Amino acid sequence: MTDVVSRAAELLREHRESIDRLDAILIFTLAERFKHTQNVGLLKAEHDLPPSDPAREASQIERLERLAREADLDPEFARKFLNFVISEVIRHHIQHQS
Repeated sequence: MTDVVSRAAELLREHRESIDRLDAILIFTLAERFKHTQNVGLLKAEHDLPPSDPAREASQIERLERLAREADLDPEFARKFLNFVISEVIRHHIQHQS
């Protein structure tokens, strides 16, 4: 029984290491994404454009839902996640316009 428990502990450790690496990738990817959206916000502020672009947002949500289905990820989760990201981006864009 000890061998089984030992193997399970090793597998658990390996999964957790992978999760930790993926979390780091997510954080650095989000940081890079927000660098670009900050630049978009500055451009919008410079040219007196609205902070929100509903057509682009709808297109992006549709695109990510499709990608989620292709990746075998719940499209509803992908939509909620993108809506959260979009709300943060818009908040930043509004700050640039102040």
